[in-house]
Amino acid sequence: MTPTQTATAAAPAPEKRRRIKQIETMVADVIQETPDTNTLLLFTGTDRLEYEAGHFLTIDPHQFEALERFTAYFEDVKGKREPPRAYSMSSAPHEKYLAITVKEERYERGATKYPPLLSPLLVKRTVRGNRLIVTGFTGPYVLPSDVASKTDHLLHVVAGSGAVPNYAILKHALTYVPSLRHTFVCSNKTLADVMFRRPLEELQARFPDKLKVVHTLTREPDVSTLGSSYRKGRVDAALLRELVPDPRACLVYACGPAIGVWEKAAARAKGEEPKPRFMEAALASVAEIGVPKDRVTTESYG
Repeated sequence: MTPTQTATAAAPAPEKRRRIKQIETMVADVIQETPDTNTLLLFTGTDRLEYEAGHFLTIDPHQFEALERFTAYFEDVKGKREPPRAYSMSSAPHEKYLAITVKEERYERGATKYPPLLSPLLVKRTVRGNRLIVTGFTGPYVLPSDVASKTDHLLHVVAGSGAVPNYAILKHALTYVPSLRHTFVCSNKTLADVMFRRPLEELQARFPDKLKVVHTLTREPDVSTLGSSYRKGRVDAALLRELVPDPRACLVYACGPAIGVWEKAAARAKGEEPKPRFMEAALASVAEIGVPKDRVTTESYG
């Protein structure tokens, strides 16, 4: 996921300042999650990486010779230097590897101003043995250190690659915050688009009293054969009411696509309101069932 760092909360308690530094890594393995999404397992040469579940790292496109022409062109067109891209980590701090899960971004007329630069290379042209320089780690989309005193129920509401940081948070909390119960609501178009499907099933089997996973599929022709964890349609207030017995007591971590800057500009030029995307619709449903705004933390991209 490439997050837009506008996380809002229920803000975590202030943390000690972390040193952001460059780290040279080697791609130890590439795992295909969906047809357009890969997880890159990165070997760092050390097992003493200080980060929190939900953090992101950044990758500078200037390090790739294969992108040199495109990077230079974009800088000429935009009149500014191409910035590093941010990718949420799908690994949790207690795991023995660093992992990012990257979805290949697509150019959509009217929704994105420029074609994607880095994600196609990371997904389609990155193999074992490749070396990457990453910069990490930071980001506000993390659990507060005293989360167990705030709630016993964490509701994850995610879509597409928005599952990435929540998957890391889930793995960490199941291991280190045993008092928390999790409901993981994940929205996608089809079954083939679901990231971490098997690992989530395995976690639910290992922690049946602590984790409930529900997938909503908007374009899957028939979900009736997929089991009780799959629903047809979008995340809505009716589904959340079913899953959240006490909306005022839970904490919500929501991550997924939101209306982007280019979409807002395109709609404004037409004298229209931009069409809500997942994040706007999901947050409206969360508010409708009665979750206080200060108990909702968000991270969006778009």
